[in-house]
Amino acid sequence: MSVDPTSAAASQEYQGKTYYFCCPHCRQKFQADPERYPSVTRIAAAPLQKSLTPTTTKYFCPMDPEVVSDRPGSCPKCGMALEPRSTLPAETPNPELADMSRRFWIGVAFSLPLLILAMGPMLPDWTLVPRFFSGFHAINPWLQLLLSTPVVWWCGWPFFERAWLSIVHRSLNMFTLIALGVGTTYFYSLIATLLPHLFPAELREHSGIVEPYFETAATITVLVLLGQILELRARSHTRLAIHKLLGLAPKTARRVEKDGTEEDIPVERVQPGDVLRLRPGEKVPVDGVVLEGRSSIDESMISGEPLPMEKEPGAEVIAATINTIGSLLLRAERVGGDTLLAQIVRLVNEAQRTRAPIQRLADQVSRIFVPAVLACALLTLAAVAQWGQEPRLAHAIIRVVAVLIIACPCALGLATPMAIMVGTGRGAEHGILIKNAEVLEILQQAGTLVVDKTGTLTAGKPRLETVQPIAGFTPDELLRFAAGLEQGSEHPLASAILHEAKSRGIRPAEVRDYHTIPGKGVTGQVEGRSMILGTAALLAEHGVALESLRVPGEALQKEGQTVVLLAIDERPAGLLGVADPIRETTPEAIRSLQAEGMRILMLTGDSRTTTEVVARKLGIGEVVAEVLPPQKIAVIKRLQEQGRMVAMAGDGVNDAPALAQANIGIALGTGADVAIASAGITLVQGDLRGIARARRLSRATMRAIRQNLFLAFIYNALSIPVAALGILNPIWASAAMSLSSLSVVANSLRSGRASL
Repeated sequence: MSVDPTSAAASQEYQGKTYYFCCPHCRQKFQADPERYPSVTRIAAAPLQKSLTPTTTKYFCPMDPEVVSDRPGSCPKCGMALEPRSTLPAETPNPELADMSRRFWIGVAFSLPLLILAMGPMLPDWTLVPRFFSGFHAINPWLQLLLSTPVVWWCGWPFFERAWLSIVHRSLNMFTLIALGVGTTYFYSLIATLLPHLFPAELREHSGIVEPYFETAATITVLVLLGQILELRARSHTRLAIHKLLGLAPKTARRVEKDGTEEDIPVERVQPGDVLRLRPGEKVPVDGVVLEGRSSIDESMISGEPLPMEKEPGAEVIAATINTIGSLLLRAERVGGDTLLAQIVRLVNEAQRTRAPIQRLADQVSRIFVPAVLACALLTLAAVAQWGQEPRLAHAIIRVVAVLIIACPCALGLATPMAIMVGTGRGAEHGILIKNAEVLEILQQAGTLVVDKTGTLTAGKPRLETVQPIAGFTPDELLRFAAGLEQGSEHPLASAILHEAKSRGIRPAEVRDYHTIPGKGVTGQVEGRSMILGTAALLAEHGVALESLRVPGEALQKEGQTVVLLAIDERPAGLLGVADPIRETTPEAIRSLQAEGMRILMLTGDSRTTTEVVARKLGIGEVVAEVLPPQKIAVIKRLQEQGRMVAMAGDGVNDAPALAQANIGIALGTGADVAIASAGITLVQGDLRGIARARRLSRATMRAIRQNLFLAFIYNALSIPVAALGILNPIWASAAMSLSSLSVVANSLRSGRASL
């Protein structure tokens, strides 16, 4: 197929560049030279290149999100392993974890015989091990040097790289101390082995050998590697729920062409507007709308609802959910990164790239912590060298090494990021998407919850609640006549009546001479009888006596229902009540939040009568009704000026400004995209009980952060003096340092098991 001639500007743009083109016949995209392949159509080159060209995964630092790299590595500021900015598939290996694991096991292989060589002579004589080592006592230091060198300089090389980066960037961190401790120990031992005569006589044994500490340097390196592996595994574990969701996404879709033919294509090639066939047992490939067919779809992986959801034409379906029995035709609506599944992944990743305000405290302490430790080490060296026991220099160096090791601030660095990552991952498992870490800190402080009514407290879809005929008619007859009159209407009330008739298996009556009176109702001939369906004013205009309908109509209006009256042959036949029902889970959610001491205010643009009915049923004492979006913002600001921490929950476009103004915006995942974008928290299931769960998650996460910071601070405060006094040798100091990091990781993971 040929293409239209391109403009001169476009031809110039081709020169020396490669673009993507699409064959109009087979709809396949590929790279091509337009001069060599004139039979293909040029597609907008820049956008298509962006979408089809493999993108390089960016890596960032959870502690310092502004640090971004094109490849995995470590942060030059804090030394932490960089995380992928985009969520990789579950089967994608973590290069940092693989590298650290390889270095760890090689380090273990060299360190075990090294420990035997170093510790053997210290064992009791009855073990015969000291006698065995006495035969090559003179070469023992050289063997230790041979075994420790690859451990320190190959296995531990990443730590020296990170230490150098910290010095270059003037951001001293835990790896600065690790490099100092290991390097000091190794070089002390190296000089003691190569040039023992440089040491004073009191430091040498009777054979002239100075005792080395190669095993200490190697053991510290291996233990730090172990801590890094456990940290990386723990951080990967927090994203397991998201990886499971990604793994559930189908790889192919069955597209139906205009000529009726069908073909299986990669899901990446599905475009909005494509018609797709979904067969029984298959997964939904993209977010879309049902065009034909009926079925039940298992949406438990998104909503948590254990029962399949009935789907019919017009119903929305979500990517990665499972079709159970029927066959459906779908129209693709949102594909690729626009699907709900992709949005969930993106929101969680963004949350894990942010830091809570409490992290500022840890950052400030870290800036002064390393210089303080170095000062303490120098004071220890000077004090022991001057007043310590003989040999003073040897004891001074050992204590300095122990101080440098025990002061490693890795536990402090892990305290907040680990708890945040666990908390956001835990929230995702319960359908609570947290956009940024600050939300977790503020939510527990919020004392006022402002809620929209329609679509938030209520279902947002009118439903026929009452069918009340008068003498001479049955409810089914009344509904059949009303449904027949409403078949041609697109009004929400008409949809509610037709839906109820369909659910009851009632076939609408045939209508002739149909007329619509805007704002009032409809008229028509049904089975030879004249019928009027609409407001009391419409019936009064046609001379219908309304006395028999006035009392029941007023009773329904007091319950918040919109009343529609039916007259047959100018005589009243009955009335129908339509209402927006309260969500089944809303009463429990309101009671739970009120029990926690939250003040709840309903803020809506609906009529005051209907709003007050809903408020009375739910026990909400404060109501602001009939307000426009700008007025909603004014209400939020007024509450904030009173010193309140305000959370706002809504789902509609008109709620978006108020959600952005509130201290915390909470959007329902079933609502408008703009509302979700304006909120800090999204409740995927549209269930307000998620707010109470989010508050419990907030408390658990902040409690874990405080506990982690306490563990890190108290550990260093107690351990550094102990090491300076010589109570801990370098080996025990390294073990204690690793234990502190593990305690922070374990405490963070424990918080992830808190009941929500």
